[in-house]
Amino acid sequence: MVFSSTVFLFAFLPVVLLVHFALPGALRNAWLLLASLFFYAWGEQEVVLVMLASIAWNHGAGLLLERTRGTGRARWILGLAIAGNLAVLVVYKYLGFLGANLSRLAEAFGGAGLAVPDVALPIGISFFTFQGMSYVVDVFRGDVTAERRIVPFGMYIALFPQLVAGPIVRYREIAREIAARTIRRATFAAGVRRFTIGLGKKMLVANTVAVAADHVFALPPGEMGAGLAWVGLVAYSIQIYFDFSGYSDMAIGLGMMLGFTFPENFAHPYVARSVTEFWRRWHLTLSRWFRDYLYVPLGGNRIGRARTVLNLWIVFLLCGLWHGDQWTFIVWGALHGLFLVVERSGLGALLERAPRPARHAYLLLAVMIAWVFFRAETLEHALAYLGALVGAGGDPALHPVRSVASPNVLLALVAGAIGATPVVPWAVARIRARDADGGPLRAAAVEAAGVLVLVAVLLLSAMQLAAGTHNPFIYFRF
Repeated sequence: MVFSSTVFLFAFLPVVLLVHFALPGALRNAWLLLASLFFYAWGEQEVVLVMLASIAWNHGAGLLLERTRGTGRARWILGLAIAGNLAVLVVYKYLGFLGANLSRLAEAFGGAGLAVPDVALPIGISFFTFQGMSYVVDVFRGDVTAERRIVPFGMYIALFPQLVAGPIVRYREIAREIAARTIRRATFAAGVRRFTIGLGKKMLVANTVAVAADHVFALPPGEMGAGLAWVGLVAYSIQIYFDFSGYSDMAIGLGMMLGFTFPENFAHPYVARSVTEFWRRWHLTLSRWFRDYLYVPLGGNRIGRARTVLNLWIVFLLCGLWHGDQWTFIVWGALHGLFLVVERSGLGALLERAPRPARHAYLLLAVMIAWVFFRAETLEHALAYLGALVGAGGDPALHPVRSVASPNVLLALVAGAIGATPVVPWAVARIRARDADGGPLRAAAVEAAGVLVLVAVLLLSAMQLAAGTHNPFIYFRF
């Protein structure tokens, strides 16, 4: 079950909200835990035990760390707790990848191939595992007090709004709201608005440009001209941003409806003017997680230039591996690590002196080239697609650009290009500031117009769902 589905929108969500409001505060966490486990088990019945085991493991580790904090035993317990979380990731996410590569290595040296087990991948496993690890580390550091009751803790790990695609929420960020939360009418309304905007980003922009992106990336790169290859790449760049940021908006909005304040996950990353700045705007909760729980403990940039470079490479190689068990993801992470290292080695200073359009063009080119590896099924496909981008593909007449440039796709591309910038929030803020001085009637008219726009977005999104249009979700299996 995903947010952009009829079952979620018109059955699951209304029931969850109604019961949540009707229950006294003491029972709301238990209800959300049950609802979240049901949400998770909807299509994952066979692996829901993984979620329950993760809850029990990290809850127990937190209690032990609380009791032994400041002693030598605490470090051993923390190491064991982290090892258990990593073991879950290895078994369910990377066992096939490791087995396949070891099998190829054995065959290369004349040995027999290995039997690679087929293990079902639990949805959102990377997200809830990272939340579990951040919790035990924070308890060890004394940043939070261990939650003694398993129901509130289980609700934190399993909470359905941020379960399958983040944002990665740290326990300390919502600990007070887990203990007691008040849902105000204005906050609930703001949550509905945020959810609707996210749904529109997903259904009306991401899904529409996905038709073009999927069509182009499914073609043999040797059969496409440079124009079509660039259209496919631009479409995918818009798709992945609006798909993921739209889902994050929906998660944040749902959290507000339930009384939680989740951290922001995006800050218009495509307006950045360096890869370093891009990672201060893209998937913020993951960037901060790697910074606080890996980069800084490794020494960060405090132990000399060579160690800083090594730490950056480690972080981004693992960031790529976090996204998937394929070499394409590892290369994607390595490319971002390379850009960051080069920027720290002098390119960043040159960029600071370059005109803004040149800096922005560099960022977009770097990120889009890396997206080729993120999207391609294999390294060979990615390299061939890069060749098509520079004109090494086939006859442009074989697959003309107009074959994917339908009016709907073109409109979504334009909307995506505008929506990826702060132009719309800036314009809305200016209108509200201006009309606030125009008297209550004018301000009410502006608010009414805003409501009508949101209603239109909701209706159009519902129509897309009812029509059964293309509805992929990129981060569903991360």
